[in-house]
Amino acid sequence: MHRYTDETERLARAIFDYALMRVQLDPPPLDGPRSAAELEAAAGSTVTPDGIGGLEALRVFADVLAPAIVSVDNPRNLAFVPAAPTEASVLFDLVVGSGSMYGGSWLEAAGAVHAENEALRWLADLAGLPPAAGGCFVSGGTLGNLGALVAARHTAAARREQRPRRWAIAATGDVHSSVHSVARVMDVDVLPVPADDEGRMTGVALDAAVRALEAEEFDGLFAVVATAGTTNAGRIDDLSGAAEVCAEHGLWLHVDGAYGGAALTAPSVRSRFNGVEQADSFIVDPHKWLFSPFDCCALLYRDPELARAAHSQKAAYLDAISSRQGWDPSDYAVHLSRRARGLPFWFSLATHGTNAYRDAIETTLAVTRDAARMIDSLPEFELVMEPELSVVLFRRIGWTPDDYRRWSDGALADQLCFTPPTTWRGETVMRFCVVNPRTTFDDIGVIVESMAAFRT
Repeated sequence: MHRYTDETERLARAIFDYALMRVQLDPPPLDGPRSAAELEAAAGSTVTPDGIGGLEALRVFADVLAPAIVSVDNPRNLAFVPAAPTEASVLFDLVVGSGSMYGGSWLEAAGAVHAENEALRWLADLAGLPPAAGGCFVSGGTLGNLGALVAARHTAAARREQRPRRWAIAATGDVHSSVHSVARVMDVDVLPVPADDEGRMTGVALDAAVRALEAEEFDGLFAVVATAGTTNAGRIDDLSGAAEVCAEHGLWLHVDGAYGGAALTAPSVRSRFNGVEQADSFIVDPHKWLFSPFDCCALLYRDPELARAAHSQKAAYLDAISSRQGWDPSDYAVHLSRRARGLPFWFSLATHGTNAYRDAIETTLAVTRDAARMIDSLPEFELVMEPELSVVLFRRIGWTPDDYRRWSDGALADQLCFTPPTTWRGETVMRFCVVNPRTTFDDIGVIVESMAAFRT
């Protein structure tokens, strides 16, 4: 298995040809799911005592398995938060895999960590964090939020004379679901902060919630999670107001910008993020709106030493690493083994320059605004709210939840688009999330026309 033979050469060329073909597809097919029974029948038995050979395994993947995977980079994939990795980032992902590098320590991956830190520095500067800020790349927003809040609780515990009976964080009901998952993992409570009519946390509401806790003599609150771009509606919390409350009450401010933080690059909306520069920790996922392959989340700390105190692992076999020869990403999150997952993002930034990222994100914002104007002008539709970033929420007047689902399922089956509905304050509505610069106003028009023509 570990020798490069003539057979390996043939397999390598076949894999490179397939990868190049996939990168060149414009647009890539939407594709879609198949049942387990269908896949089992079509793929046959692939894990066998003697193997089926690399070329046959590649054929099964290309002909059977790949078509059962929805392409997140199709320009008419507007579901959840899709992705649009640059060709440069995808191609360099092959290099990262071929290098088989361990990206957790400076000792073993100084060159990789240096490059990742260049990309992290750009993100920290966008957010206005101080020169000492730093962190690492983790797999996604869930682990980013976990790493930040573990550091926040460790810091609070170190600063207090005694631990409270229960720890708690504060967040609105519109915070990402991962925050509640993290709270369960950490066994901490979530103090609900009422959101405004558009799902934003305000400083006034946060202050009232914190003071109510203090009046009850609860002393376990240690962090506030504010959102810079809610996933469902694309709203940005009152970050300045949240920062003021945190400063007054001695709380850690964590800003979850997993989706929306990418828009820090866009001059047209940058002012909406005012206050993010006061965050103690901040995350943004390049695999969402910064055109990187999965999986890549940037986790940044205002004071990385606080994170290192919380996360650094100690063991005899790690003594060579912990000698502090340089920056060790394993010290800044809940991981030890890690892929150098920030390298494809760095390579694309280095290749294209940051201005190209600014322009691409402004393009998606412009398409979103134009789409909202079109939807608002049609009698069959009604905007739920004006878009703030690149999410459009709207209703097809008169539709039931089943109507939305039937149209959405049919649109994917027909390979028109992938746009499942969502809910807003209990009502089923349609949601578009535009993060692909190849998504055009005409694409949106075709989808909306299909919805208007659909007969329930």
